[in-house]
Amino acid sequence: MAGPLFSPAQGRRVGVMAAGFGTFINLYTTQAILVVLARDFGVSFARTGLTVTAPLAAVALVAPFVGSISDRLGRKRLIVGAGFLLALPTLLIAGAGHFPLLIALRFAQGLLLPFIFAITVAYIGDETSEAENIRLAGSYSIGTIIGGFCGRLIAGYAAALIGWRAGFVVLALLTAGAALIVALVLPRERHFRPQHGLRAALEGFALHIANPRLIATYAAGFAVLFSIVATFTYVNFLLAAPPYSLGPAALGNIFATYLVAIVSTPLATRLAVRMGRRVTLLVAATTGIAGLTLTLIGPLPAIVAGLALGVGGMFLEQVMAIGFVAQAAERAKSTAVGLYVTFYYIGGALGGILPGSLWRGFGWPGCVGLIIVVQLTMLAIALPFWRPPAGH
Repeated sequence: MAGPLFSPAQGRRVGVMAAGFGTFINLYTTQAILVVLARDFGVSFARTGLTVTAPLAAVALVAPFVGSISDRLGRKRLIVGAGFLLALPTLLIAGAGHFPLLIALRFAQGLLLPFIFAITVAYIGDETSEAENIRLAGSYSIGTIIGGFCGRLIAGYAAALIGWRAGFVVLALLTAGAALIVALVLPRERHFRPQHGLRAALEGFALHIANPRLIATYAAGFAVLFSIVATFTYVNFLLAAPPYSLGPAALGNIFATYLVAIVSTPLATRLAVRMGRRVTLLVAATTGIAGLTLTLIGPLPAIVAGLALGVGGMFLEQVMAIGFVAQAAERAKSTAVGLYVTFYYIGGALGGILPGSLWRGFGWPGCVGLIIVVQLTMLAIALPFWRPPAGH
């Protein structure tokens, strides 16, 4: 039941926003301090990218099974439990004495994240109508935007002022605080119907893989996180090198471009309610591609403006996809979301790795070119299958 300060609808909005915040404040934290980690642990820049890839790979590994667990046990209690548990490896990172332990703890964070992300998205699909679904997905996305920004900003400023290890203590406290908010305000699920047995789970997987609307949505999720991770991993290497030579705090400031999406996401949800998901997805991808192209001009203000435009478009894609996946599933919705999360984070893991060879050969323009190809491919797959059913 929602807390006394919130109606059930308000509790859902605040609760899913806190869940998104608690997930993304941890996921990409190290992107702002890759240069610092390379120096402190005596490893190469390329190897520090494993601190981004490790949690993404763990999420992709676990996510398909999270859906089956949630379809049996419910939604809210798993979200809350995972949120509190997530604070533990976050805190332990502050004391990591060698690089392999840091990677192991980042991997442990990734094992817990799907129990927040995937189940929250399933909750949104279960508990809302079409219009409210889009709005609630927008609230969740705003939480992820604020979390992603705060995680990187705190890490960057902590590295510059008090040490990156102290920053992870702060992040652990904020993670536990987000879990507490979810526990207090998110209403318990009303429309959840448990599904039992391995056979039901396997039938759900087969059903989802045969659903072209879901496959198109999985492609959209893949493209979103591939693009975000590739952009904000390799732009750090660009801006840390001459002629920009930005330090960790300044690199943390770059992630303020995330905040543009706080304004653009509510506007996009209104557009989607009026014009449909397909039109909004096309607008989002076009905006993202335009922003990435702008970063190629060279001056730092143009890069910052391009990143702001690009991340705005990418988060609009995320809103459209996460709000649609549970609706496109015919049943076993949490399992469908688990598969979405798997494709989403496989995209993120590859976004941290595949641009590396292009970075070495062609620099930032090569990375931008690859991201644009991924975005265009996503549109070619998603737009034909996101048409409303006949008679809808």
